[in-house]
Amino acid sequence: LRLIDWEEGKYRVTDKPFPRGEVLIGGPNISPGYYKDPTKTAEEFFVENGKRWFKTGDIGEIHEDGVLKIIDRKKDLVKLQAGEYVSLGKVESELKTCPIVENICVYGDSTKQNTVALVVPNFQKLTDLATQHGILNTAIEDLCENQLIEKLVLAELTEHGKRCKLLKFEIPTRIKLCKDIWTPDMGLVTAAFKLKRKDIQEYYQQEINRMYAS
Repeated sequence: LRLIDWEEGKYRVTDKPFPRGEVLIGGPNISPGYYKDPTKTAEEFFVENGKRWFKTGDIGEIHEDGVLKIIDRKKDLVKLQAGEYVSLGKVESELKTCPIVENICVYGDSTKQNTVALVVPNFQKLTDLATQHGILNTAIEDLCENQLIEKLVLAELTEHGKRCKLLKFEIPTRIKLCKDIWTPDMGLVTAAFKLKRKDIQEYYQQEINRMYAS
């Protein structure tokens, strides 16, 4: 197992404090490739110094004790209209540490200059925020549709993103507050509660369109 640089995502084995890059696995037990798909096989498998390697698509960092931590996925990289690359997984992991966020899915369109986000709020924090601004005894469903609340949450998210040192183009410029907690039963997350990005996009496509249209 080893790492290689992934320049588009700005992950390098020379990164400090831990080397970062795409995770490769190699050895005699590596598959010869994809069945009847020579193009994909050529993209993800290669031989170096007699050893066969597979590019996993996972981005990892190796700690001093040898532990490998997966921190991103190559397929989560989006190129925006102006040419900037955004790692959706990286942005989500940073914004998810914002107290008002329970879950978040960031979306980027290659024909647009900005990202948007679907946010499942922490319901207690959302209620507290509403109370602070004089909005009392209001159902979560109604708070998620309230434009003032949406703007306040976006402002918190923006400031949090700045504190996390996200770049301006990485921070969503519009959000949609989602009243439902994403569960495996909804089909929007896996059993391990990882985002099923394509399914989320399809489920909320109208909301995504509205965010980009406004």
